Amino acid sequence: MKKLLLFLALTITTLSFAQTTYTVNNETLVLNTEVEGDFDLLWNTFDGKFRYFIKNKEEQLTELTNTKGSNNKYDNMYQTTLETLCNTDASKVKLTLYSLKNFINKSNAASDPNYTFNNSQPKLKTRLGIFGGLTNHPFITNPNNKTVPLFGAELELFQDNLIPKHAGFLNIRTTGDTDDFNYSATQIALGYRFRFINTSKFNIYAQTKFATFTASKTAYIIEDSVDPGTFYKEEKSSTSFDIPLTFGIGADFKIGNGFITFVYDNLFAALQDTADNFPLDFALGYKFNL
Repeated sequence: MKKLLLFLALTITTLSFAQTTYTVNNETLVLNTEVEGDFDLLWNTFDGKFRYFIKNKEEQLTELTNTKGSNNKYDNMYQTTLETLCNTDASKVKLTLYSLKNFINKSNAASDPNYTFNNSQPKLKTRLGIFGGLTNHPFITNPNNKTVPLFGAELELFQDNLIPKHAGFLNIRTTGDTDDFNYSATQIALGYRFRFINTSKFNIYAQTKFATFTASKTAYIIEDSVDPGTFYKEEKSSTSFDIPLTFGIGADFKIGNGFITFVYDNLFAALQDTADNFPLDFALGYKFNL
């Protein structure tokens, strides 16, 4: 069952981040399309570095490069490439997504009078959410598979689009304990989510938590060695910082000025071992636009 869950989660995650594959100079690359028109702007990150490409009407891709020479200065070759392709002065263009996007939009508008675009710099907007749910702590040893309540709050950040696909989030959640499972924790997490089904009224997303800070407390029942038959409780507190890359899925339903949100979290982790129990970690809440 765990293998099936892992397979389904990986499939969902792969589909959610699906992009277009291109072959450039015998190199196979998966690229995002940022601008579409007579000239398309494509990009992605590889080994932590941004790479940008221009596709013309003939579907030919040209990479924009900026190589540092022996004099330790950049050659700004991307500006020459842009001027050659678009027949427009590119001397003030920076090798950044925002600057390139503005340049390509203006070039498309110059070649196509029906082309329209918005060149305003995107602004960050936020949503604040509260939620509650249940968890069996999928990454903690839980012999009797006990579930405990969880409560939390979240701040979601996204670009000022009508229907944002990408979002970052910061959330904090705390879990209680039970008589049979004496473990409680408060966790702060940074994460990212991608909405692969995305409409103004409804969306489904995949998400990952890439950094967590957890403060936990575990209680142990210990028999007194001096007075057998007498038991007492001993508590142990600990903190940890992890980069677990945990994955989950969720959905938002627009209601009023916000969204009812459901998240099935902690399905699996790329860098953290799961316990033997089937992952059970879900929350229902509401988030509203600030």
